[in-house]
Amino acid sequence: MQRALLDELTAALGAGRAVVWASRPSTGSEVILRPLDPDDAAGRTGGGPSWPLDDARRALLEDRSFSVETSEGEVFLRAYNPPVRVVVVGAVHAAQPLVRMVRTTGYRPVVVDPRTAFATAERFPGTRLVTTWPAEALEMLAPDHRTAVVTLTHDPKLDDPALTAALATPAFYVGALGSSRTHRRRLERLAAEGVADEALARIHAPVGMDIGARSPEEIAVAILAQIVERLRTPSS
Repeated sequence: MQRALLDELTAALGAGRAVVWASRPSTGSEVILRPLDPDDAAGRTGGGPSWPLDDARRALLEDRSFSVETSEGEVFLRAYNPPVRVVVVGAVHAAQPLVRMVRTTGYRPVVVDPRTAFATAERFPGTRLVTTWPAEALEMLAPDHRTAVVTLTHDPKLDDPALTAALATPAFYVGALGSSRTHRRRLERLAAEGVADEALARIHAPVGMDIGARSPEEIAVAILAQIVERLRTPSS
């Protein structure tokens, strides 16, 4: 890789931006593509019209690298994604094992809760804590295609604004704790607030895979398993 491109790649990774290194084995030409960044000229043009931006976007969304055939020959695409973030809304008891498991998986947990008596460094050591109201927190965190958002509070004043904000982003997973009855009421409230049916259908609720989980630790396993499933098999 050329030094200038290596510097560009390093800067992008440091800033948490998703990029693709594209190269043509037959000519040795290469470029850094940013197909998920609509405000970036290089992302729109890819350094020239011959670079396969749609395939580069697919490489990022599928988090894999591959070669494609174009009218001008083979192009190798290597995806460089930022780490997966899991935004947990609600510093409740079940959030503690979930945050630990998220970190063990190699993902980056973020806990959002304006109730500073719950969102403490003692309860969530080494974890980023955001103690503003969820709607403001989600706006600041700007969930992207590598972000999962999970609401756990059972409090509509916290969960509903968080879900509304999350559904307006490309977050690959949005989940909400609560029974089926609770979720039906939640859907009614969100619909009354103007959230579209298509967006509401994105919510995984009751949250987590149906494994009969009861304890906070089991619930955390179920949630994390569903997040991984959605990340790795997005069409499921």
